[in-house]
Amino acid sequence: MKIVILSTNPNLYSTRRIREAGEIRGHEMLVVNHTKCDIVIERKKPKVFYMGKELKNVDAVIPRIGASVTFYGTAVVRQFEMMKVFTSTESQALVRSRDKLRSLQILSRAGLSMPKTAFTNYSKDATRIISQVGGAPCVIKLLEGTQGVGVVLAETQSAAESVLEAFQGLKARVIVQEFIEEANGADLRVIVIDGVVIGAMKRQAKEGEFRSNLHRGGSATIVELTEEEENAALKAARAMKLGIAGVDMLQSKKGPMIMEVNSSPGLEGIEAATGKDIAKSIIRFVERNVD
Repeated sequence: MKIVILSTNPNLYSTRRIREAGEIRGHEMLVVNHTKCDIVIERKKPKVFYMGKELKNVDAVIPRIGASVTFYGTAVVRQFEMMKVFTSTESQALVRSRDKLRSLQILSRAGLSMPKTAFTNYSKDATRIISQVGGAPCVIKLLEGTQGVGVVLAETQSAAESVLEAFQGLKARVIVQEFIEEANGADLRVIVIDGVVIGAMKRQAKEGEFRSNLHRGGSATIVELTEEEENAALKAARAMKLGIAGVDMLQSKKGPMIMEVNSSPGLEGIEAATGKDIAKSIIRFVERNVD
């Protein structure tokens, strides 16, 4: 098969591993920078050009779209869909996953537990918003933030009000969430591919930090999920309609709480922690669907 990986950097660990896994299984793997693609729309003849050349005879696409280029990246994925090419992450699912507020609404409708969350349209009544999630300490997140950027733990009421007022003064859209203290700065990242849990790790924040993202110095170890945690991860991926998903959840006194569902989960941390070939599972998922 001819498989296109949509990625801005061929040297990224995840991109490189997926390419290697595909080549080992005998496929022609092409890394395409979606920000340099041109899409041509005409009646019944949708086309994608890359570096001036038309991309033809593509069997499948694996999107690795960065958050900063979601709009154009999604347009490229959609164009391939119009060309009847299988994509491992559908364009609409990609859009849903990048909208934190919409994602939480979808997960809530599916009956999944999550930290209590409040959102408002630049309200000046910070006290009321904070009280709606149980007061301080609470977590304040930029809707557009990724990898822990734009996430603040406000430990006191006055700190929470100051942070919220500062964000809103900048016209930045934020959500305020209940702080799950018993999680102790740790969360679970579960990789779900084609409706099956492929691997899971526990990420622990470094000392003095509450964000467990590996990009922020957190550590990762393999973890065995409970049945409740596994079911929550599968249900979350299904609700978001993602064939490939990285489901982040907290272990709370009330059971697993979903934090986020990532449509382009990184592979480096999960492969190192679990010793599993996640890239190979992605290629096999593509093979099953194209065949």
